[in-house]
Amino acid sequence: MACFGSIPAALLLLLFLPACGDRIASPAARAWRSQTARIRTLDPARAADVASAQAVSRIYEGLLQYAYRDRPYRVEPLLAEALPEVSPDGLVYTFRLRRGIRFQDDPCFPGGKGRELTAEDFVYSIKRLADRKTAASGYWIFRDRLAGLDDFREASAGSEPTDYSQRVEGALALDPHTLQLRLTRPYPQLLWVLTMPYASAVSREAVEYYGAEFDRHPVGTGPFVLADYRPNYRIEFARNPVWAAAGRIDRDAEGHPIPALDRVVQYVIGDPATAWLMFLDGRLETSAVSRDNWDAVVRGGGDLEPALAARGIRMVRAPTLDLFYIGFNMDDPVVGTNRLLRQALTCAFDTGEWTRFYNGRIVRPNGPIPPGVAGAPEGEGPFPFDLERARRLLAEAGYPDGVDPRTGRRLVLTLDLGQADNPEMRQSTDLFIQFMDRIGVVIEPRYNNWPTFLGRIERRQVQMFRLSWIADYPDAENFLQLFYSPNASPGSNRSNYRNPEYDRLCEQARVMPDSDERTALYRRMASIIQEDCPWIFTHHPAACVLLQPWARNFEYHDFPYGMEKYYAVEDPEP
Repeated sequence: MACFGSIPAALLLLLFLPACGDRIASPAARAWRSQTARIRTLDPARAADVASAQAVSRIYEGLLQYAYRDRPYRVEPLLAEALPEVSPDGLVYTFRLRRGIRFQDDPCFPGGKGRELTAEDFVYSIKRLADRKTAASGYWIFRDRLAGLDDFREASAGSEPTDYSQRVEGALALDPHTLQLRLTRPYPQLLWVLTMPYASAVSREAVEYYGAEFDRHPVGTGPFVLADYRPNYRIEFARNPVWAAAGRIDRDAEGHPIPALDRVVQYVIGDPATAWLMFLDGRLETSAVSRDNWDAVVRGGGDLEPALAARGIRMVRAPTLDLFYIGFNMDDPVVGTNRLLRQALTCAFDTGEWTRFYNGRIVRPNGPIPPGVAGAPEGEGPFPFDLERARRLLAEAGYPDGVDPRTGRRLVLTLDLGQADNPEMRQSTDLFIQFMDRIGVVIEPRYNNWPTFLGRIERRQVQMFRLSWIADYPDAENFLQLFYSPNASPGSNRSNYRNPEYDRLCEQARVMPDSDERTALYRRMASIIQEDCPWIFTHHPAACVLLQPWARNFEYHDFPYGMEKYYAVEDPEP
């Protein structure tokens, strides 16, 4: 189907729709099929990218989850019986676990039968996240937070097997169904953090049984189990037959059974044209709307194209907390040491053309905190698009007219990218290259597959890179920690940004409850990032999701991890 990529989307729509008959094909029985990026791992401790985190969250569960339909977002119990008891000083959280929750049946357990979840499983999972040998990307959620956990992490650094019997005061199993977390300082975001896939319960038996292959043999308590996995092509999940254990809620607020699906199937599709054809053919329950398809799908007033609406296809649109950017590796001797250069490149970024490229579905960020989140800066930021100013800043940076004085040649910078098979990524990158060419700077793109791309960033081998941050929880701290120096690569601070003043403010704000004083600190931190320009903030996208007529119970969610258990499809027609 790759040949369709050169056909204009509007013509493609007209060519294809008449062949579909009066109704697009019926769905596969009780299956939800969608597109995914390449999945890097099925290990919760290492699930740093969205595709991996979503896959993990179908199989594994944590203490808490988001209430599916509630806005503003709030947390509710999942494996916990209720929200925790919290000590008056805010440092001790006590969770009671649901009884009768069982891990899925798997050969790692005696007789192949999954055993009951206990509080010790959470203690082990937290220690494993801290274990340096795990190479976990998610340790940042507990670093300097749980009493004794950093000491455990340091003790795990040697070549000897890690001693998991070492007591960690910050994570204790008081009895088989009671977990106590003891903090070193207040952590206002803790309940948000405990909804994340990083905080899921894994079984020690599975980790030790599968060893290095554990990331391809997930064993969890969730509503689905891994049924089939063909890397870079397809991943399939089937209903977990032991999920409906004691203490589970088997219906949602509207009375729908949970899970309502027998299968969740995701296809790794790099080409938007291929995904679009699969949706039109009824082989996907959902579809995004690519840039090239926009005019064929959405009318000028924002309504769905009548030919699609007549077939019962629906469109869901919503703002997002997603933040897209081009990052500078602050370890790089060229871009990392020259703030004026980074400011010049930021000024050369043409917001108007970028917005038109994305069909007007984006807004340009003015800093690291999205609109609508407490602490978001006001105005357009200190370095809006201004070519003349960009040229002046570039000259002050030591590159007049973009010429490198050491070589007498134009300044050449390398931009690393993933999604090498995505035409939209290539087209938008070409546009960015044009922006920089206007001030005499040459951008050389380096395309990688997704795992290679992330690996190069984590090893600090890139000069510039293009990436996004999908919010983990709706608090500005989740965005501001992306610039906290202890979180440098392979952690979430992928730019390896370091600023002592910023770190001090971050440490001050991170223990404060939601207040006007904390919001003011967030704004100060955002202004430092605006001035230092470790990123070029490119856009916040708006979500636009198309749904087949038989797709039910779908709500757009900024934190969709584990939410497929609420989705449903109508039974196919006989």
